[in-house]
Amino acid sequence: MASKSATGAKVSPLADRVVIKAMEESEQMRGGLYIPDTAKEKPQQGEIIAVGPGKYEDGKLVPMGVKVGDKVLYGKYSGTEVTIEGEQLLILRESDVLAVIG
Repeated sequence: MASKSATGAKVSPLADRVVIKAMEESEQMRGGLYIPDTAKEKPQQGEIIAVGPGKYEDGKLVPMGVKVGDKVLYGKYSGTEVTIEGEQLLILRESDVLAVIG
């Protein structure tokens, strides 16, 4: 059963996966110069909008250590980029999340 995420897309990740909405990088640098899309770095920060139930180890469900609404850091090339209902999202395993911000 799919549930609505924090952004409105219907997505329900399985096992120990999370769905992240990447934080947009500013188009303008401090000096006032504009950065073209081709020169921008891949985002490494985002907000978790959906979480799976966790994974089983030795027959027991291990709950997730992150929750919807957490701001997180993740590896630059981690996960799978998908578009769901017009939204650019990233699906990755909880182990690919490097840290919770704040």
